[in-house]
Amino acid sequence: MDTPHSPWQPPRLWRLAQLLARGVVGLLARLRVTGDVPDELRRGPLILAANHISPFDPVVLTAACQVRRISPRIMATGGLFRVPLIGAGMRHSGHIRVDRGTSGVAQALDDAASAVAGGSVVLVYPEGRIGLDPGMWPERGKTGTARLAFASGATVVPVAQWGAHEVLPYRAPKGMLGGIVRALVRRPVIRVHFGSPVDLRDIPVGVPGAALRATDRIIDALTDTLVPLRPDEPDRPRHVDPGRPTDTTRMHRRRQPPSP
Repeated sequence: MDTPHSPWQPPRLWRLAQLLARGVVGLLARLRVTGDVPDELRRGPLILAANHISPFDPVVLTAACQVRRISPRIMATGGLFRVPLIGAGMRHSGHIRVDRGTSGVAQALDDAASAVAGGSVVLVYPEGRIGLDPGMWPERGKTGTARLAFASGATVVPVAQWGAHEVLPYRAPKGMLGGIVRALVRRPVIRVHFGSPVDLRDIPVGVPGAALRATDRIIDALTDTLVPLRPDEPDRPRHVDPGRPTDTTRMHRRRQPPSP
């Protein structure tokens, strides 16, 4: 188990994978990374909270973190860990398995808390799935990210990204080849912005509703960070994926975001 006295170090395999991800993203799109995290948090403990819009997100965020010299441990769906070679690589790289819909979800939170306590940077998707908001804005989050922040005391930094949905469709691998070919031709711009840390200090831990309040604040911060990345698409995205369903049951009732 990681401890504060033996801080986790990213394996060489993971650092090489980050370089590979940067090359893949550079081939398919034009990556623009803005913002940063404070130097004292770069090696952790730190929680990066990202919006989830496409199956291509993990590759984009891996590349963006490499640009900013951050090597996060990613909370990823258990299905990836069952894929030959990929699963072994993810386990070796220290990523954290999340078996959604099972009792293993609680174990994933414990593993993430242990990783953060050991000085790691952990990347999470507070929405808990690829968001299905009709406008592709962050939807109402799950409380896992807030509970992780409370348990570890680590700072939460929102990481907004936009454009990955133009590379891989929602139903990938179905339609994946066509998406890649279009991306090779068009090379869409993918923007990633590391926002300002979310201040959760005024929310008392352990009182009823604290995790929900903190979750809403994290999603609000993520939304605010996303606004400047899509100034010409304030309501609905220009790129329409016909295979992407929509779900209004988890729309986040956010406060009015600031003007870009």
